Amino acid sequence: MTSDADAAVRRRSVLRREDVLAAALRLIDADGIEALSMRRMGKAVGRDPMRLYRFAASKEELLDGVVELVLGELRVPAGESGNWEQVLRRTAHEYRKIALAHPHVVPLLVTRPLATPLALRPLGTLRPLEALLELLVAAGFDERGALHAYRFYIGFLQGHVLNELQERVYDPEETDDLLRLGLHRLPAKEFPRLRSLAAELAAYDGLQELEEGLDVVLGGLRRQLEGLRHETAEPDAPPHIG
Repeated sequence: MTSDADAAVRRRSVLRREDVLAAALRLIDADGIEALSMRRMGKAVGRDPMRLYRFAASKEELLDGVVELVLGELRVPAGESGNWEQVLRRTAHEYRKIALAHPHVVPLLVTRPLATPLALRPLGTLRPLEALLELLVAAGFDERGALHAYRFYIGFLQGHVLNELQERVYDPEETDDLLRLGLHRLPAKEFPRLRSLAAELAAYDGLQELEEGLDVVLGGLRRQLEGLRHETAEPDAPPHIG
């Protein structure tokens, strides 16, 4: 007969990659990327840190896994190419939601892909790219145009979330905008323009800023797509006679 203690040992011995990545994400969410170490990871999952190397051969590989885990939360609606602008808008909102839920991971979302050749990245990090390329091609972009449109779009999203996360309040209890944002610390003669924008900076609305930026980005992509359709629809010029 198997004792409850034996069953507990067996259950404890089953450690999955997903468990390790989830523990790493919790550490990063709580204390930042610098806090992540195999020693702390081992303590978090109740294992010898050396055993964790079977799931990630290095800290860099572990970070790539965390990016894959977080991007796995991003869902790009499929089969809606006729409404591609709405799909991109909804995807942007989901990306922002994920970024605000995991602010310490945002620098990894931007930088980790640059550290690894495209074909060597974890498959989970490539799925949003594949889904968005498929959406754009189905909407009417050629493959090269779809790739450029994706880069334009994702570059805007990354820049937006980085900017939004930088809008930190120095003293939330202060009512004066200059003091609230800590801009009073800047030399007035060197930064007159920045100090004059205190009210505007204090009123920063990340969601509204995202929507205004998307209007510009999607408007540009729409005009590009309309140009492609116009070129395709133009009839061949009649042959010259005479």
